[in-house]
Amino acid sequence: MTYDFTRCPDRHRTGSLKWERYSGRDVLPMWVADLDFVSAPEIVAALQERAAHGVFGYTIPPRSTVEAVLEYLQTRHGVAATDEQIVWFPGLVPALNVACRAFVQPGEEVLTCTPVYPPFLSAPEHAGVGLRTADLVENNGTWDIDFNTLESAVTPRTKLFILCNPHNPVGRVFPEATIARLADFCQKHNLVLISDEIHCDLVLNDAPHISGLKFPGPKTVAMFAPSKTFNLAGLACAFLVIPDAATRHAFQHAARGLITEVNAFGYTGCEVALRHGWPWRDQLLDVLRANRDHVEKFIATSLPGIRTWHVEATYLSWLDARELRLPNAAKFFEDHGVGLSDGVPFGAPAGFLRLNFGCPRTQLDEALNRMAQALHSR
Repeated sequence: MTYDFTRCPDRHRTGSLKWERYSGRDVLPMWVADLDFVSAPEIVAALQERAAHGVFGYTIPPRSTVEAVLEYLQTRHGVAATDEQIVWFPGLVPALNVACRAFVQPGEEVLTCTPVYPPFLSAPEHAGVGLRTADLVENNGTWDIDFNTLESAVTPRTKLFILCNPHNPVGRVFPEATIARLADFCQKHNLVLISDEIHCDLVLNDAPHISGLKFPGPKTVAMFAPSKTFNLAGLACAFLVIPDAATRHAFQHAARGLITEVNAFGYTGCEVALRHGWPWRDQLLDVLRANRDHVEKFIATSLPGIRTWHVEATYLSWLDARELRLPNAAKFFEDHGVGLSDGVPFGAPAGFLRLNFGCPRTQLDEALNRMAQALHSR
């Protein structure tokens, strides 16, 4: 079956976070990690069937959904998990916040590498604990973890390390040697390792995704969700794999009374995506690869003063516009009709931007052309 990635229904007035941000303005939203594509028809049909049942009470994970997750972990990522090791959650952002409460006490610290997805940086503050960061380093045109910097940043008060792999926003798929070394680092310093793997099924290069569970320390928590790959963020369904019982119980205890159940549609969407969504995903990857290459070529030829890096995974390009010396790069392009993510909340210096290329080519071209016109108008 051939799926249509050339169009997206009008998302105005649908409560879309992505589009309502610029309601009433001629600004293309190219910021939040939300695809402008219709989800797989197999998922839509399953949700329609679930809605036709007509009863939407409190829902526990159906056995068939649990089995779909276990099969997915084994076949797609070589991870053998058991039922009790799966913890269902209504999203990975609340899971990050609960982790900072579960494993870090006041006076202690969280460690992560920057730039990074902003909730990695805000969750420790919400929990009333400290935050230490270590900058990623550029190496031969790609981004890597600098373990010397990590060793300098860790202290006896550090209790938790949060990894983003594949990485948002730099698009890096960390190699097996890096993940193995990071697992050793966490065990050496007795750190809980939180491995956010929400983009693991959006690898655009040939290199495989290596799960943090491949090197399971006694305190490893890996986090997954179908939301980014299958455009299901609004269904609020995620799952964590926590092999160690004590670590799992500590996490679940910290969530009690704060986190509600996953909704009925979330379980349905998750199961059908993991069982039947892969042909759609495979064609999506072809579209994203073409869009990625188009963005990289356009920046190199038509956006002087902006630099980017090759995206190995995700549908997000990380841009360095510091050479333009704009007072506020994100506002500059927004004023010219393109809404990008400002890099500052990611822990980057002013002048960095993130662009979402997960959209039809016509929309992407319009955004890129507006950016070029903005630069030419300076």
